[in-house]
Amino acid sequence: MNRRAVILGGVALMGLGQIAGRSAWAAEGNFEVQLTEAEWRARLSDLAYRVLREEATERAFTSPLDTETRAGTYHCAGCDLPAFSSQHKYDSGTGWPSFWQPLPDAIRTKADRSLFGTRTEVHCRRCGGHFGHVFSDGPQPTGKRYCMNGVSLAFRAA
Repeated sequence: MNRRAVILGGVALMGLGQIAGRSAWAAEGNFEVQLTEAEWRARLSDLAYRVLREEATERAFTSPLDTETRAGTYHCAGCDLPAFSSQHKYDSGTGWPSFWQPLPDAIRTKADRSLFGTRTEVHCRRCGGHFGHVFSDGPQPTGKRYCMNGVSLAFRAA
């Protein structure tokens, strides 16, 4: 495991401890898919609920989607909106599925000021579910790294 992965894994663990009260944006947003807390909890696993609805972070290197290499599409685990293509996926070495671009009109972003300054959160544009963060250290042609929680995505093989 490299140094970057160790550091990012620590950040992810800290993120799991900072979930209380952070879901206001998704809960108050004007999204096409809006469910009650009870409906979301019935639809999602406990970890998927914490990540998608409370903006938690899964531990690095725990998602099978990190090493998924088949052709297909990654959908929002909350509302099934196609969000990322396998054609845009790459191995960032961080332990989370990473993409250099989302599908058109699939995501929305917002500032995250919870840790170490400001980062940019990535959310599903249809249900507001939290996918992860986008960074400016990815490959060309975009230079972006969409570092996503695997539990927030569902893979559909082509």
